[in-house]
Amino acid sequence: MIKLSNMTLMRGNKVLLDEVSAQINPGQKVALIGANGCGKSSLFALLRHELSAETGECNLPIQWRIVSVAQETPATERRAIDYVIDGDTHLRSLQADLVKAEQSHDGEAIGKLHGQLEHSGAYTVEARAATILAGLGFSQAQLVHPVSAFSGGWRMRLNLAQALLCPSDLLLLDEPTNHLDLDAVIWLEKWLQRYEGTLILISHDKAFIDSAVSSIISIEHKKLVAYTGNYSSYEKQRAERARLQTIEYEKQQAKRAHLESFINRFKAKASKAKQAQSRIKQLQKMEDLLPAHAQSQFNFSFAEPSALPNPLVQMSDIKLGYGETTILKQVKLNLVPGSRIGLLGRNGQGKSTLIKLLAGVLTPQHGNFTTAQGLNVGYFAQHQLETLDPKASALLHIQRLDEKATEQSMRDYLGGFGFHGDEATSPVAPMSGGEKARLVLAMIVYQKPNLLLLDEPTNHLDLEMRHALNIALQAYEGAMVLVSHDRFLLGSVCESFYLVNEGEVNPFDGDLEDYKNWILAQVKAVQQPVDAEAKVDRKAEKRKQAELRQQAAPFKKALEKYEKQMANATDELSKIEEQLAQPDIYDDRNKATLLELLTRQTHLKTQVEEVESLWLEAQDAIETIMQEKKADTE
Repeated sequence: MIKLSNMTLMRGNKVLLDEVSAQINPGQKVALIGANGCGKSSLFALLRHELSAETGECNLPIQWRIVSVAQETPATERRAIDYVIDGDTHLRSLQADLVKAEQSHDGEAIGKLHGQLEHSGAYTVEARAATILAGLGFSQAQLVHPVSAFSGGWRMRLNLAQALLCPSDLLLLDEPTNHLDLDAVIWLEKWLQRYEGTLILISHDKAFIDSAVSSIISIEHKKLVAYTGNYSSYEKQRAERARLQTIEYEKQQAKRAHLESFINRFKAKASKAKQAQSRIKQLQKMEDLLPAHAQSQFNFSFAEPSALPNPLVQMSDIKLGYGETTILKQVKLNLVPGSRIGLLGRNGQGKSTLIKLLAGVLTPQHGNFTTAQGLNVGYFAQHQLETLDPKASALLHIQRLDEKATEQSMRDYLGGFGFHGDEATSPVAPMSGGEKARLVLAMIVYQKPNLLLLDEPTNHLDLEMRHALNIALQAYEGAMVLVSHDRFLLGSVCESFYLVNEGEVNPFDGDLEDYKNWILAQVKAVQQPVDAEAKVDRKAEKRKQAELRQQAAPFKKALEKYEKQMANATDELSKIEEQLAQPDIYDDRNKATLLELLTRQTHLKTQVEEVESLWLEAQDAIETIMQEKKADTE
């Protein structure tokens, strides 16, 4: 088990954890939560033995294999699947030893290493790696692409695949869903549910935490507070604690009113629309949990747009793609004020491509695309974080949008997004991904868009900021199109879903649970042939290994016999040659002895040559068996 006893952890002069104690049992699955900068990643570094505690103890079993996701990926020319397998360093070490043994014709070592490789899963590793990569969104063709051909986000998926493939007793996952789409998140959930080791997870995705863990450790005021159950249970427990501690919810009442208005709006549809019923439950649940977030530093809302033309966007018979390549065909979609659409679909099907059309980044290859006069688009995408001026402050970014506004009003506004005091006047360059994302959102909200396009807006945002964004989106009056792997956000702010699949964009008849079942059915349909093939391969591999050992056994015994014979003959030859080197052996009185020695020398040399020939034949036979085995594997 992992046991922390009266432990203090610091980074520089900052105390992150102060005399904390906690225990995590083998096989337990835990989510580690807390505000950004509270010490979650530092605690991971401690468990990886990269940091030491200032005081107290951090104990975990010495023999445990600890695996975490690498944060950097070299731009290597290694094939993607080979790079993933490289993460199992023990397996790669055994394979390297086998090559050396084969080069030195060490038959005994070769046989031993084949047994170790079989025990380490070497003969199924490619099938297992391919299965993991497919689950994370890689196509069959991409498995052989060089790592250097992938973007940063896809390289992080390769690193995640490495971690999942490696045998581990303790798996440390720090924001594993940041670079995944919803399909891959659903697949990863199922994988983690089957994982038999100890899991510690850092994530800001509520639905993902709910599905993956059975307990929560929250970092609160430099202490570790344990909660039983998943994240939803944690919120209820914390909300109850907050109710018992204080009744100061004035700040929350305005938000509660917003939620109630939306709940009332959808009650009329509850008997007719499954999606409406689902959303009512989400909103009522959020209303109940408001006290758990009463102390949040984030507090903002969307102002009413300056204009709300109807319709905002009209499109029909749209074909859309890049260059001569068509990604989407026959797209028909109208956006009116109040439209709240969530885009669903597997990776690469065109969700972001459709968003780019609406944002004006792409033009259609064919069809009618009409926007209203007065359309004001607020577009959030990950690449926009890189368009921020690294030398400018958050305050200056907002001032550039409104030169007439006072500095104090700008500071007050930025405070709602967590930028207080010097944080508002510090340059963007050293900001974290979460801080940059908050600034981009602040700039979008300030401009009062009537069409909001959000492409994975919650990446890098912590739980409190996600909650604040969720609340703000409830009261947004314009049209919204959302792509996100955060199911809690999708379920609580979207009224309808569209499925982007096989070049088409169609309404999805169902809620997110229906979509999850659809995804799992798709994965199962693809995976069954792979699993069956892998199962057959494993049985065939074991049979071939048994045949290999049986075929090679007599030759290995012969090798041992011939090696002993050669060693004995060589020793005797050395002794004879020592005698023949003595001058007096050639005297007349020693002629009989000389003749005997020369005769024996000739006989032994002939014997050594014959035994060497037999040894080589046996060695060649073993190598032939190994080569045939390798050819069968390839």
